Parts: sequence; structure tokens; C-alpha cells
Amino acid sequence: MTSYTAPAKDIQFTLETVCDWSSINALPAFEEATHDLMTAVIEEAAKLSANVIAPLNRIGDLEGSKLVDGTVKTPAGFKEAYRQYVDGGWNGLSFNPEWGGQGLPFSLALAVQETWTAANMAFSLCPMLTQGAIEALDHHGSDDLKAIYLEKLVSGEWTGTMNLTEPQAGSDVGALKTRAEPNGDGSWKISGQKIFITWGDHEMTENIVHLVLARTPGAPSGSKGISMFVVPKFLVNEDGSLGKRNDVKCVSLEHKLGIHASPTCVLQFGDEGGAIGWMVGDENRGMRNMFTMMNHARVNVGLQGVAIAERAYQQALSYARERVQSADLMQPNKGGVPIIRHADVRRMLMTMKASTEAVRALAYYNAAAVDRAHGCESDEDRAAAQGLADLLTPVTKAYATDLGVEVTSLAIQVHGGMGYIEETGVAQHFRAMPASLPFMKAPTVFRRWIWWAASCLWPVVPIGAICSRISVILLPICPVRAIWGRSHLIWKMALKPCKMPLCGFRAMMHPKRAIPPVGRLRSCVCSVL
Repeated sequence: MTSYTAPAKDIQFTLETVCDWSSINALPAFEEATHDLMTAVIEEAAKLSANVIAPLNRIGDLEGSKLVDGTVKTPAGFKEAYRQYVDGGWNGLSFNPEWGGQGLPFSLALAVQETWTAANMAFSLCPMLTQGAIEALDHHGSDDLKAIYLEKLVSGEWTGTMNLTEPQAGSDVGALKTRAEPNGDGSWKISGQKIFITWGDHEMTENIVHLVLARTPGAPSGSKGISMFVVPKFLVNEDGSLGKRNDVKCVSLEHKLGIHASPTCVLQFGDEGGAIGWMVGDENRGMRNMFTMMNHARVNVGLQGVAIAERAYQQALSYARERVQSADLMQPNKGGVPIIRHADVRRMLMTMKASTEAVRALAYYNAAAVDRAHGCESDEDRAAAQGLADLLTPVTKAYATDLGVEVTSLAIQVHGGMGYIEETGVAQHFRAMPASLPFMKAPTVFRRWIWWAASCLWPVVPIGAICSRISVILLPICPVRAIWGRSHLIWKMALKPCKMPLCGFRAMMHPKRAIPPVGRLRSCVCSVL
């Protein structure tokens, strides 16, 4: 069984209870996001993901994207599926109606994104990065840049990319060498090479909008001297039509362990005189601007762990129901039974199911905090919600992706020897998940990021506020006081070190000191959610 059915009821339940959908709907910004609308959106997304996007998952893995005559060609069916996605208005769910979006909550858009990702992770990466580019331009771009690019990006007619990494500059982005020279007319000449650019080139849309980090003349060294530029594949004329090809090209594709349909490009800027770009925001503030895009991506990368875990669970469950092997221990003389009757298989399946639901709750709760940070009326409420979102974002990314790897590994174990055979399809999920671990920071670097977020946000997000919110979620659905008490205690233990004075922060940044509290946070999430 390699098909996919979106868990619509589980998704709706999480939105209703963990996110407290009624309170989100009560916010002035989301008063049109009724329960009926939320349900209808999830049901329609489930249809598109199951009937159109999911069938391309195996095809994309086998064919992969290919670089042909300087242009990336996607696997059969991808361009047509993307056209249906765009025609349905799916790309603009949570964006500003001023640019053609629908203005719905981010938590609903994230739930919809789960269905695309579970159906076909390689496909889902394209709109995910486009949406991050929209966030960056909407927050930091000039009015002129917004007028040129946002409507096309929000509709999905054009796609966007994130260009940070270079051969010598991975997690240490400040080591980048890409240069930006002023042209004297407000534009800049960009030259350099970027690697690991997801969906950096393709034929699914007319234009691709690259957000590129580069260093201007005389800029300070390190990350403080980085600026952001928008560099389109095709230049845009004053009337909005496409002009000549810009000096940016894909010179090669990476050969990856998984997600073969998603082209991971090496992009060369300025081989023929310089790619033309325009600065986004202020000079030397590129990293700040890029973090807007990166934080959007981090929540979505965490969601990849949820989505692939769900897909792997569905496949393992189907196999366990069909595969007959060995007699039931309680009825040894009755012949073979489906392996789902065996205790250890049931243990693995229940572990997969419980873990997936826990990180789904975490990711959606994270998204609901983003909604409240934008939609609450008082400054105090918005600040508290933003602080919570800032704290949860690195936890969501780190924990959910780790757990996705664990769940896909269990899926292979449920299949036994057949799990190692490509034809069963479960190995594809296992190969896809490791890509999410280093994406938006390597795990070892991310532990330090979690500690930084927790330490700096402690004055904004006190433990009492977090525990109070958890109690609101838990008590109606978790009457067993022993479970609640243990979860409450673990959460306090996990965040207690965050109250340390700043003088102790450097010591706590040491990897050996950072890992245990991060583990406590993981335990808390499992126990609570």
C-alpha cells in the first residue's frame, strides 16, 4: 500500500483542541475563519493531496529532476499537478488579501501543508519556499518590490527560493563570498555561487524569484555585513511582463539520498557580467530579513517530520493488516495471523501513531502562537504570543524532524526484510527524512539555538504562562492526574535552567551542557501532547 489518505479528522481535532480554533476565529483578523470553513478547506486539501499529488510521489522518486540544456526538467505530471495547485488558490491561504491572498490563519495553512508534504514531500518543498519568500518580501521589501513580485508569488504563478549556502559557508553564513556591486540606478550587480538551492530552477512556472544573501563593498565582516537581494530568473518590465533572462543559471544538480524530484541546484550568478538584483530592506541587515523566511521554513521543516511520519505509519499499518506470518501466541494451533496481532508489532505501530500525533500537536500549537502574535488586539498579548512562537519554532523543527526519522525507521521494522526492498515504497520515506535534519541549521548547531531562544525569551514567556496554557489543553482530555502531574513536572524541569543569569549563559552553550535540557524538552512534549 503506497497510497495516502489525509487524516482529516485528526487534523481537525488538533486544530479544534490544541490550537483552540474558536479563540482564533474570535480574533478580528480571522473572524471569517469559521469552523465550517476550516473543515471544508481540510477536506478539499485531502482530495487534492490523495488524488493528484500523492500518485506522483513514487514517479518522482524513480525519475527525479534532470538538468537538460541548462534548464531543470521535473518528472512527469509535476507541472500539471502544480497548475492544479495554483488554480485552486492554495498558495495564498494565509497571505494578505491586498496581494491576492485569503487572509486565513497560518495554523490552517500549516495543516494543509501537512497534506501536501505527506502526499509528496519533494513537490511540497516548492510552495513551502515560495511562501517563505513572500513572508520576507512582505515584511522587509520596499513598496516597489512588493508591487512587482508579491501578487505573482502569492498566486503561485512565480516561485521563490532561498540562497544562503556557499561551498565554504554552510551553518557559518557569515563566511559567504557572493558580492553585490551598485549599478548607480538603484539596482545591484550580483556575482558568486550558491549551493543546496531547493527548487532553484524548473519549468513549472514562468519566473523564479531568488532571495540572495551577498556582501556589499566595505561591508563589515561576518554576518553583520550581509545584505539581501531579490534576483529574478527573468527581469520584469515596467508593465509587469517578463523581459530578458537574468545572469543566473543552474550549473548542476546534487545527487541526493532521497527527494529526487526536488531539484537541489548549484546556482551561478554573474558569469556573464553580473546578475541584476535589488536590495531588500536596509544594507547589512540581510540576516535579520532572512530569518523571517527561515523561521517560516523551520516550522514547515518540522512539519515534514509530522507528515512523513504519518505517511510511514499509514503504510506500516496497512502492511501489518495484510501480512500473515506466524501463529498468535494465545492460539498457537490456529495457523498464521496478520502480524498486527503480534504484540511487538502493535507496540511499534502505537509508538508511531502516538509520536506522530504528539508532534502534530506541537507544530500546530506553534502555528497558533504565530496567529495570535499577528491577530491579538493588545500589544501585551501579541508580544507574549510572539515570544512563545519564537521559543517553540526551534523546538518544533529539531524535535519533529528527529522523531520523523525514528518513526520511518520503525515503519521499516514493521515491514521486516521487505522494508529494505525499494518496491514496497517504505524505504522512500526513510530516505526522505534525513534531508530535514540539516535543513535550516544542522542539529548540533540547533541545540545551541534552542538554548539561546529559551534563555533570551524567559522574561517574555514565563513558565507560569506556558503551564497555564498546557493545563487548559490537558485537563479536559486527560483526567488521569498522574499523567498530568508527571507532564507538568517534566515541563518545569525542562525550562527551569532558562532562568539562569546571563553570566552563566556561555557555560550552558557548551554542547555537553545543552543536550540534557533539550532532551527534557523532548520528553515534555511526548508526555504532554
